[in-house]
Amino acid sequence: MHYDAIVIGGSYAGLSAAIQLARARRTVCVIDAGKPRNRFAAESHGFFGQDGAQPGAMIAQARAQLQAYPTVTMIDGEAVCALQTAPERFAIELASGEKLTASRVVLAHGVEDQLPELPGISERWGATVLHCPYCHGFEVGGRQLGVLNTIPASMHQALLIPDWGPTTFFLNGIDELDAETRKQLARRHVTVEPAPVVELVGDAPDLTGIRLADGRIIPIDALFIAPRARLSPLAAQLGCEFDESPFGLYIRTDAMKATTVPGVFAAGDAALAMNATIASASGVMAGAALHRSLMFGLTS
Repeated sequence: MHYDAIVIGGSYAGLSAAIQLARARRTVCVIDAGKPRNRFAAESHGFFGQDGAQPGAMIAQARAQLQAYPTVTMIDGEAVCALQTAPERFAIELASGEKLTASRVVLAHGVEDQLPELPGISERWGATVLHCPYCHGFEVGGRQLGVLNTIPASMHQALLIPDWGPTTFFLNGIDELDAETRKQLARRHVTVEPAPVVELVGDAPDLTGIRLADGRIIPIDALFIAPRARLSPLAAQLGCEFDESPFGLYIRTDAMKATTVPGVFAAGDAALAMNATIASASGVMAGAALHRSLMFGLTS
């Protein structure tokens, strides 16, 4: 079957895009690999009307609502190849070997976080090793907090976190702070620890401290990190252009979530959404813009 649109990714952005198309009575296929970025978190916070809800339950509810529309097809699987075969015609191949075609595509597959290779990080990710204080900061507020220096943007994270609790900035052996930055950190009462970090300690997923290369253990209850993110190869296969962020590459889009390839739209973290609320909103925009392009044609 040829679809009006194929949406790759069935989390906040993808489902939000798909329901706009379903309500416009267009045929839409959602391909979902079942690995949403926030699957490691027990709760979602800051999302309108859903504060504290379990992310998997939110997605399950949205899937059920979407599947009530007769023009929707849901496929549990992984898209491994995406190609444009003609103007306004795209071919998607799944890991199973199944091949689908559509007039439009929405890339809403998210990103894969690249965690630092540090003992104790992965088993605490989403519980006591965190990335977004607006998502998780309230729950650890008032406790001993840390920020691990992973990328240049980590310094800005270190300036932000003290609003949630006393903060130590672990430079992890990479001391590139200039005098002005040190003054800013001091004004925010951030403790700067220059020694390399060797491991996280405590009974995971709990965290009780950070062990340094000199043997000291600094008491910490939660650690914030800014991991780089890796994109799926699908956008590159389609010929989309990218932009660089402090966290890695993301798909370039215009204000209507159209990529540089006519007929391809992108939403969610793959297009630098940054949290669930923005991901969902960008999906709504992508779905509505895609529908208009079906009605009135592509403008670029």
